[in-house]
Amino acid sequence: MSQYRIGEITIKLGLSADALRYYEKIGLLPKVSRNGAGIRFYNDQDLSRLRFIQRAQKMDFTLAEIADLLKMRDDPQRARKSVRELTATKLEEVQTRLKEITTLRNELRLLLNLCQASAEGCPIIENIDQQPRKHGKRKRAPVEPV
Repeated sequence: MSQYRIGEITIKLGLSADALRYYEKIGLLPKVSRNGAGIRFYNDQDLSRLRFIQRAQKMDFTLAEIADLLKMRDDPQRARKSVRELTATKLEEVQTRLKEITTLRNELRLLLNLCQASAEGCPIIENIDQQPRKHGKRKRAPVEPV
């Protein structure tokens, strides 16, 4: 089994040494073996676990959710239902954010079009200055004379 120093892991995975120490501190990574001088040595299993953590983070799982996934990883058949439920919840969150981002994209496009068509003022700044109404409608901010 290969042994890697912390510096080698940071290069291989693009993680900071602080992140590696933090993962160990919070239990995402089991206690890493150390030599007499206290230098950490990671093995292939640690490397695999760290890659799993990175991939799960890219899928937007929180560290707490990743901790659960790592527990489930040890017995995937028994944990199948829990993994499916956690993933379904994550998918709902992503779909909600996607709708919000789509709305934001459309609003930014509209503002750009308004700005290009405007001979006076700046519709982008004016719309950002607007205060939302209680029912989600925007109210124009008072305009001071120039």
